[in-house]
Order: sequence, then C-alpha cells, then structure tokens
Amino acid sequence: MNLSHHWPVTSRREFFQRAGSGLAGIALANLLQADAPRDPLAARKPHHEAKAKSVIWLFMEGGPSHVDLFDPKPKLNELNGQPMPASFGRPITAMGTASNTLMGSPRKWKQHGQSGLWVSDWYPHIAQHVDDMTVIRSCWADGLNHVGSVCQMNTGSILAGRPSLGAWLTYGLGSANRNLPTFVILLDDKEPVGGPKNWSSGFLPATYQGTQFRQGDTPILHLKPPAGTTERQQRSKLDFLKELNERFAAENPGDSDLEARIGAYELAYQMQSAGPEAVELSKESEATRQIYGLDDPETEPFGRNCLLARRLVERGVRFVELYAGSGSGWDAHADIEGNHSRRCRASDKPIAGLLTDLKARGMLQDTLVVWGGEFGRTPFNEKGNGRDHNPWGFTIWMAGGGVKRGQYVGTTDEIGLRAVERPCHVHDIHASILHLLGLDHISLTYMHNGRAERPTIVGGTLIKELFA
Repeated sequence: MNLSHHWPVTSRREFFQRAGSGLAGIALANLLQADAPRDPLAARKPHHEAKAKSVIWLFMEGGPSHVDLFDPKPKLNELNGQPMPASFGRPITAMGTASNTLMGSPRKWKQHGQSGLWVSDWYPHIAQHVDDMTVIRSCWADGLNHVGSVCQMNTGSILAGRPSLGAWLTYGLGSANRNLPTFVILLDDKEPVGGPKNWSSGFLPATYQGTQFRQGDTPILHLKPPAGTTERQQRSKLDFLKELNERFAAENPGDSDLEARIGAYELAYQMQSAGPEAVELSKESEATRQIYGLDDPETEPFGRNCLLARRLVERGVRFVELYAGSGSGWDAHADIEGNHSRRCRASDKPIAGLLTDLKARGMLQDTLVVWGGEFGRTPFNEKGNGRDHNPWGFTIWMAGGGVKRGQYVGTTDEIGLRAVERPCHVHDIHASILHLLGLDHISLTYMHNGRAERPTIVGGTLIKELFA
C-alpha cells in the first residue's frame, strides 16, 4: 500500500497549479459557509468539560455589608468609635466618609456546619448551607458608585456598552432549550440602576441579550393567543411575518437587531406552549412553596423569583439573574440596622429554600449559585449609623456547579476595608464562572472594530481554589 503523503510534482509550474487549486477550494468552502444560514442560538460545544450547566445569580443590589454578614472583624469592634489607624491607609470614598470614625458590627456571629464558616444572625437560614459554599472574602472592583459598579459586576466594565456575562455565555454555548429564553432577568419591585444595559448584548448580536420577566403571577405577558385563534392560524401569521422580515433582512445584511427580532417572534411562538407551564408556580407542592417563603408576605416576592429560577434552569435556561433590592435597596448610608434587617429577612429564607430544593432534586451539582452585590460597605460610619460604599474588599459566595464545598478564599484586612490575601477582581470572578460552564475566557472572543474582544477585556485570572 502506497502511504506517500506528498505529490509527485515534476515542475515548479505544476506545484503552483496544484497549490492554487487547493487554496481556491478553501476559499470556496469559506464562502459557502458564510452564505449558509446560521442559527445564532444553536447549541455549541464548550472549550472543556463543564462542571455546571446553568447559573443562578442572586444579585443583592446596593452593596450588602460583608463585615455584618460573612466577614466578622473583632478588631473593628475593638476600635469602634475611634479614628481609623493610618496603617490601614485612607481610601477615597463615594460620600467622603474616609475621615469618619470606625463602626463595629453589633451582629451576633456563629460558626456553622462541619466547615465552621462564620455567618451573622442576619442570615440564619443561609447559615445552614455553608458546607456547600465557597465564600470569597477578598473581592474587589473598580467603581465607587452604583451605576458603574452594577454595570461592571454584570459586564466587566464600569462603562456601559459591553456585553453582560449572560450574553457572553449565550454566545459561547447557544441555547439548551428552544422553547424558553437562554438568559432571563427576574426583578423584584424596581428596575436596577442602569436598567437594561446590565443585561445587554453590547456589541454582540442582539439575540444574545437577556429577557426580562415581570414580577407577579404573569411573568410573561401575552402568552395566550387571542380568543378564537387556532394554532394553524397563529403559525401561518408568524410564517408570513418571518417571510417579510427575511426579505428585508436580505436587503440589510448584518442587521443583528432585525435578526434578533425574527428569532424573538419564533421564540414567542414556542413559548406560547412551553411558557405557561414553566411559570405556573401553583403546580408546586405546598411544602415546596413554604420552603421558599411563599406563605409570608415579607419573603413571598423574592421567594417567588427563586422558585421560578429553579423551574427555569430545570427546563434548560442557562443563566438566570435575580435582583434583590432593585434600585440600590441594600444601599445603607444611614440606618444599616433597619435597612439590612429588612433586606435579609426578605432574602434569607428564599435563598436557603433554593439551595435546599436544588440539592433535594440533584440539581445543585450542576447549577452554579452566586450571591453578592456590586461592592461591600466600609468599616467606618456614615451619618452615625450607616456605612459607605466599599469596592476595595467585599464578599461573594458560590455554591454547587463544581465549586469546592465549605471553604474560604482570601481575606480582607483586620477592619474589612481592603482585600489583602488572594484578591479576586471582578474579571477573575467572571473568568471562573465561565470556566465552570466549560468556557475559556481567553478563547471566547468576538471581533469588534478590528479587535478580538473577550469577556474579561484584558484581565482575568482563574480562582483555582474555587474548583472542586
């Protein structure tokens, strides 16, 4: 058998003829591929084996106080009422409170579970789940105020215009369920600061942006066709509309908004059959509804969203982001005791219920749950009984989805002001979340203005201690 892998070329002219034919074939294949219709939401292979299939991000908007929730500081209590020692540095603060006296935490702290992780008395239900968590106590970010900081925690940049993490995930992996959106936003009573830019697709095609669901019994409007309309009539109307849109699209190539609109009409049609069932919480048992706090007016709003998030990821939605305290609700510049007491009561039982439910159903192992805000709060007081914004050191935690269980990553200094051991920037957090879902943040690129853009811009290091 002749296994020769070279051509028996007899002249220079013959070599270039054969080589030119090969290059022409490659070019033709590329042209044919470019002309072929592409499905932007087709499922795509990850870069490496994924630990998680989906993400539920519990976004505590406004900045929860890490030194009152997950990061106890005895030294801060010891220095209560005193000026901050010069050895801790003096940051620039959002409200000019860097010269104010230090304010200790009045919380009662306790170690929980076999891991012995600390949680304050503000979160007694979540405390029962610490053995499933990695608590990252050394996060830091670049923004001082809410608009830029919420934007960065979602998109990696304090400036608007970049794709959100959910959009990057949808672009990288496609859809796992063609009857529901891949990236869903659940709000409580208000819109977060910055609004839809926080779930925007940025410079990615518009089809990858997040889909906002409404609060209450009808998260998705207009799911039912008009009375008297048959399924055949509905399908016929949408097919005709699609034909008209495709004609216009052919005359305006590259219009991603139009492509997204065509896809949205088709998704809306599919959701008319799958959507009502997905959002019908009354089908859940009374016991399930109770663990989410749906029997209590104080916990019902966020509990409803947590239960809906579980139902959505159960049906193939890849990324669900839940805002608790939309409109900077955790922003306790004054009366942190009253503010955080309300916010913790509203979110504690629903989040614990979500973790309990996911684990009981065998879903926690491949569902990544993330808790945190855009920043933490300072160790010094504002207005005597509040705390200022703190992007220099704060806490988030993750559970499930391939995360190592029952451990800390990093520390802040003795008063909780700055990350000092294993600092983890927002880009590191994003890179690590993508890694757990099988995507390499460096390889996940999109050409924009002649540059190969990626989710973490020019930064991002994996938090390897996070991975089980």
